[in-house]
Amino acid sequence: MTNYPLPITSLQETDSNKYQKVLKTLGLMETNLRHPSLNTHKYESLSGSNGEEIFEADVENKTPGAFRVFWYYGSEQGVITILAITPHP
Repeated sequence: MTNYPLPITSLQETDSNKYQKVLKTLGLMETNLRHPSLNTHKYESLSGSNGEEIFEADVENKTPGAFRVFWYYGSEQGVITILAITPHP
């Protein structure tokens, strides 16, 4: 069993299948944050350091320990900040 969080490069070495799913998710996020497979929604339990709304996008679903990408909108249009890529809390 792998203990998380790991740097994304470590994930490539320890779980290449999950790493590929993360890359696919990031690619979808780059082109369409509302892509249906991302199931993007506001994450109510967190806020950014300046009160930003945090969103979560699915890397996996219906999987124990399914990975999520937590992010918020940046100060400029077209910019987001990724807070974490981690198993669903």
